[in-house]
Amino acid sequence: MYRSKMMIVMRRDLKMRKGKIAAQAGHAAIEAILMALHKEGRCEDIISTSEGMCLAESGKTETPLSEWFSYGCAKICVYVDSEEELMAIAAKAEEKGVLAAVITDAGMTEFHGVPTKTCLALEPLPSNIADEITGGLPLY
Repeated sequence: MYRSKMMIVMRRDLKMRKGKIAAQAGHAAIEAILMALHKEGRCEDIISTSEGMCLAESGKTETPLSEWFSYGCAKICVYVDSEEELMAIAAKAEEKGVLAAVITDAGMTEFHGVPTKTCLALEPLPSNIADEITGGLPLY
């Protein structure tokens, strides 16, 4: 059982193609992990092994991020129906000191050249904290 989870919040109102949704969610998840690594000062601790990426033993307290590298973590996709709702979730996360990676698509394939905020991902979090921010949103 996962001790932490990563919440990915998609904008359903954009009616993106399935492939676009997957790509945007992937961008958000990667950005959230990179932001969390920077926040914890762990960028230099990344090690590549034959089994994948991991964090070097550092003697630091285990965090949801280090759990993500060691055990994985659930990724839960939920949705909102507007940019305003998306940014309200980002603001709520910021108020709680939680990182939110907001993704802005360049608009080259689906949004007629208009940069568009498509989704966000929260850094890996204990379930109770993630639920405080996104618990009321429906599953995508």
